[in-house]
Amino acid sequence: MEIIIDIDGEVPLFAQVIEQIKKAILCDKIGPGDALPSIRQLANDLGMNNKTVAKAYILLERDSVIQTKGYRGTFIHPEAKVNSSVDLNEWVLTKFNETITALRKAGVTDSEIRIAFGNVMNYRTDKEE
Repeated sequence: MEIIIDIDGEVPLFAQVIEQIKKAILCDKIGPGDALPSIRQLANDLGMNNKTVAKAYILLERDSVIQTKGYRGTFIHPEAKVNSSVDLNEWVLTKFNETITALRKAGVTDSEIRIAFGNVMNYRTDKEE
């Protein structure tokens, strides 16, 4: 699997890593159980910051595309192919659009929606700490 990064592109570097790993899975270039390079190794190979690759790996693990097995390394998840076709960002946008449409139909203003969203996000952040 070869990952090519466009440092001048509009897509964030971590997102490019995610996209290319998912594409490799969907094209059967890598499959369940295959090992991935360590964060440090991939960052070094791509000339990127470790934190950028770590962010990509964290999001891929969250989406069950990869799985980390402690000191043994990082591997392609058994359900990676199915999970690679799921786009959580698209799902979030769909849910927000549905909710905002319902709120507008009920007469809620955009300003009220923004304030409520900020309050909910602040409330969640406060409770998580």
